[in-house]
Amino acid sequence: MRICILYDCLHPFRVGGAERWYYNLALRLAAAGHQVTYLTLRQWPKAAEPTIPGIRVVAVGPRLAYYGRRGNRTIAPPLLFGLGVLFHLIIFGRRYDAVHTASFPYFSVLAAAVVRPFARFRIIVDWHEFWSRPYWAKYLGTLGAIGWWVQWLCLRVPQNAFCFAELTASRLRENGVCGPIEVLTGEYAGDLAVGSPAIAERLVVFAGRLIPEKRALLAIEAIALAQQQIDDLKGVIFGDGPELELVRQAIDKYGLGSSVEAPGFVDQAVLDDCMSKALCLLHPSEREGYGLVVIEAAARGVPALLVQGEDNAATELIVEGVNGFVALEASPEALAENIVRVHRAGRALRNSTANWASDNAGRLSIDSSLRAVLRNYRI
Repeated sequence: MRICILYDCLHPFRVGGAERWYYNLALRLAAAGHQVTYLTLRQWPKAAEPTIPGIRVVAVGPRLAYYGRRGNRTIAPPLLFGLGVLFHLIIFGRRYDAVHTASFPYFSVLAAAVVRPFARFRIIVDWHEFWSRPYWAKYLGTLGAIGWWVQWLCLRVPQNAFCFAELTASRLRENGVCGPIEVLTGEYAGDLAVGSPAIAERLVVFAGRLIPEKRALLAIEAIALAQQQIDDLKGVIFGDGPELELVRQAIDKYGLGSSVEAPGFVDQAVLDDCMSKALCLLHPSEREGYGLVVIEAAARGVPALLVQGEDNAATELIVEGVNGFVALEASPEALAENIVRVHRAGRALRNSTANWASDNAGRLSIDSSLRAVLRNYRI
């Protein structure tokens, strides 16, 4: 089949759950013999075009800053990406059997909808998240009403809808998405049957984009409190973004310079090595559509600590006391308490986390999702 994937970011130039989903999906589709074109915005120097085996990468827009000073997404990249997608599909749309797009940034969905009557490709939309009206208002203020309306327009596009959590599926149903919904449970591309996990060090790891909703600053406060009960506890804040300097300032503010570091963006091998020996993954994000990093931690026998929230679907991946804990409130005290609980649980919790990952390998693997995706392409 001839498949066109639409997402404004491309791994490894930008790192995140959705980026890795589309990168791994594209690789597997190409390996299965399908013709794959990946439309994105440019994130690389013009003299260093990306080469991904079996995938044609097309930049339909320039290199831009994705985030403003407050850590919110800026409007220019989604608009320009939508226009670039529109022009590309007008010219080349008949070459594709299926167009597979992320719901966000929404203008790519609308562009595909405009061209489909003429090009006759199938539209598949991944809803990594569905934002509620209150969250739109919180994120954009008075402009949140416009964001909600654009999201609502995307619901009206006839589509096969994929999502990655029951939370998102219920919101799609409640708001009347125009097409069938299927929940994909697997995004992990590695091996989940890892056997005996490594011995834990007194180390707490945070890994994520440093934007306000990931709440890295809260993680630092929690580590500082937990150090009062766990001798020699250390922390690493992995990630880059608009809050990187604030994170480093917070480390200095709490006097953690000798025990907590924020190295920014690092190679995957460095992150993997640190994660495998971590006591726990501290992931206090208020908004997650899936929570791939929770699976990445569990694959190494590392329990995850999350925070309950109406927009946090990652909590669906936690079995309390088996592969981690979920704090009922976003406070440093609640998170510190759970860090201490993990420390006291010791080896038994690491083993149960690894067993949970192994027992759920079938549904958490990206291969299970790939089978569902291919089935929808052919309908």
